Amino acid sequence: MWPVRRPRALPNQPGPPFNAPAAQRLRAALGMGPEHVARDLRASYGMPYATPDLVIAWERGALTPTSSELTSLAGVLWCSQGELIGQPRTLREHRIARGLAPDDVARTLGLELAAYLRMEETGDWRGTDRQAAVLAALLDLSIPDFATVTGRDPKLAELLRSAVTTRWQAYVRPVAKLLPLDRRLLEVTLQELYDDYQGRMVATLSWGGGSDGSDRSGREFLDRILDLFWTRVSDRSPGV
Repeated sequence: MWPVRRPRALPNQPGPPFNAPAAQRLRAALGMGPEHVARDLRASYGMPYATPDLVIAWERGALTPTSSELTSLAGVLWCSQGELIGQPRTLREHRIARGLAPDDVARTLGLELAAYLRMEETGDWRGTDRQAAVLAALLDLSIPDFATVTGRDPKLAELLRSAVTTRWQAYVRPVAKLLPLDRRLLEVTLQELYDDYQGRMVATLSWGGGSDGSDRSGREFLDRILDLFWTRVSDRSPGV
């Protein structure tokens, strides 16, 4: 067996989420063995360290390809990079999944390349609302992904916690300013979350759980508030 050795990944350049089962499935569909993939990576893509064991390690999830390795692997397997990427989480991962170069995204957004790359590396979105809308269209982001990539999750979670613990009606407008969602959908969702939270608090006390049990139930609900919000929104608007 060939040893698995490769150069250390560059700082601040982790590989995107890798869909290991998809890589194995695509290789098998082409009738290639790991040794064939490794040979093509060495011969055609300038990866002298590529071995069958490295390919197997990728497919088993023991190692994740770097961005450059992923590009090369996609070339060997005759597929797009997006087919080898798992669920994107960050701005950089969404860009890679769409097969876009950073300078193309920066140019479309009207940003200097260095400024855009800083946003990718730090996860700190500094663009305007107009640029955020262009970004969402360019990367085909769902609304939950849009909120995550543009750094709106913490503010959204804060608003939602306040909505379910005080008066939900006062938070429809602030949430609407963060997210491009129908106002009526927001009203129904916030009211449901409020009713659910308040009902849990009352039920815990009525079951004899005491204030400690009520506090614990409330904290668990508030900790999951983002997931609960998006689940309710998706149930009422499946396309979101």
